[in-house]
Amino acid sequence: MSHRNQVVFRRCCLVLALAVLVANGVTRPPARLLGSNTSSQPAAWAEISKMRLLEYITTLSSDKFEGRAPASNGEDLTTTFIREKFKGLALQPGNPDGTYFQHVPMVGITADPAMQLTLTGSNSGKRLTLRYGEDFMAWTKREQPEVGINADVVFVGYGVVAPEYHWDDYKGVDVRGKVLVMLINNPPVPDPKDPAKLDPNMFKGKAMTYYGRWTYKFEMAAQKGAAGCLLIHQTGPAGYPWEVVRNSNGGEQFSLARADKGMSRAAVEGWMTHDQAKALFAMTGKDLAALEKAAVDRNFRPVPLDAQAALTLHNKIRTINSKNVVAKLPGGDPKLRQEYVIYTAHWDHLGVGPAGIFHGAADNASGVAGLLEIARAFTKVQPPPRRSILFLAVTAEEQGLLGSQYYAEHPLYPLAKTAAEINMDVLNTFGRTRDITVIGLGMSTLDGYVKTVATEQGRVVRPDAEPEKGFYFRSDHFSFAKLGVPALDPEGGIDYLGRPAGWGMKMREKFTKENYHKPSDTITPDWELSGAVLDLQLLFEVGYQVADADRLPTWNPGSEFRARREAMLKGSDK
Repeated sequence: MSHRNQVVFRRCCLVLALAVLVANGVTRPPARLLGSNTSSQPAAWAEISKMRLLEYITTLSSDKFEGRAPASNGEDLTTTFIREKFKGLALQPGNPDGTYFQHVPMVGITADPAMQLTLTGSNSGKRLTLRYGEDFMAWTKREQPEVGINADVVFVGYGVVAPEYHWDDYKGVDVRGKVLVMLINNPPVPDPKDPAKLDPNMFKGKAMTYYGRWTYKFEMAAQKGAAGCLLIHQTGPAGYPWEVVRNSNGGEQFSLARADKGMSRAAVEGWMTHDQAKALFAMTGKDLAALEKAAVDRNFRPVPLDAQAALTLHNKIRTINSKNVVAKLPGGDPKLRQEYVIYTAHWDHLGVGPAGIFHGAADNASGVAGLLEIARAFTKVQPPPRRSILFLAVTAEEQGLLGSQYYAEHPLYPLAKTAAEINMDVLNTFGRTRDITVIGLGMSTLDGYVKTVATEQGRVVRPDAEPEKGFYFRSDHFSFAKLGVPALDPEGGIDYLGRPAGWGMKMREKFTKENYHKPSDTITPDWELSGAVLDLQLLFEVGYQVADADRLPTWNPGSEFRARREAMLKGSDK
């Protein structure tokens, strides 16, 4: 073919690709993609299809897939589906053993739901009997057929030990063998300059730190030797209603298999409703509201509640091998192909419960569909980027990020050689936006890539609209971040084209209230996936640029993950 004919051919391909982009809801592709040196990429963008997204989500969220619980028929169907799609794209098996699976050893524990939590006043003899599901949720991570507590109750405020803030809610008090009751989130310390606001120098002000995450609170209770830990639920601070606590923690609970069989954890972990917490405090002559205010001061000390908590869990235990599904696109550079950009999405949801099938259409069949579409797009890039791309569909996110945690602790490729991790958890199903959200904006240099591509799309990047809810600690990117890998957690924007101001936030709130972790998370007639396509095209381009860049992304100064990354890279150079 002559040079002139090559030029004509490329222009025709470009026009065709742009036409497909417009059909998918993209009116202006990035300007940089129009350059002659990137003429293959508009075709890659065009591969991301609303029709295929909807097709994949429909399959994964169907009744046949039974809510995609780990260690179920739904897992077998789901992981086989993803593997076959990867194979159909001619992607290489991602596991060096030549398979598309990484086995994740887990322990499943199912407690008898007939349990009751009894709270008895030590002096008054008054008694509260709490109902499982309605008033409290409890479980154990210990691999024992029977686990019980009968111990004194102590209120420990927010349960936080944060030396950098000179904060210790335990104050050296021995709580070994006690049942701890604590508040969720960070202590909301008022700004001394404006008490109507939070102090930006304490726990990042409005934004949640890891100290506010429920996983941290259980970890700290275990470190202190507590027999049990009960968190007081409040819808606003938690970011979800009580039904989410009940649905997420009922039935079989999974943990990664550990040599100590879970004995390092507190015997009982759980939640109680705010109303029942008020009743407990009142029964012992205490005012919960007053103690909530007292707990916001760093001088707070643990408060014994003059009550005992008694609970017995009868457990069924099984060991399983769940699966992460992983595929690889080798990089084109002989040296840099040993480095990786990882895209993740969790394939699991909550399975089947008393309320029915938890379909998980948005959460997270949509993310898996997005992962498959980005994988398809990368197969259209010739030559491939210099670094390799790993596509990782992980298990048991809903059980506490277990699949991604297992990969991060047992990486198939060294974390020091992992350039970045890009996570997809719940795609935008409401249409096109003028913006895109980055959870944890300001953490790393990955933000610069996002801003560049967003600008070329005619969009802006905004921080998390609800930083107090701690979303940065609630999805699979965090498993990589806490071990030092620069990780990106994007979300859909909230400024929707053709919608009034505030509409996007109302739709987010509606989803959380009505559908999040409920059987009603299904495809509905008002779904509009053009915004998801736009977001996925952006994430494809960010990953491509990172994979082709001269330098690795870094954590920004001040990030709590920066030191871990620097130590990791220094160690890998030895």
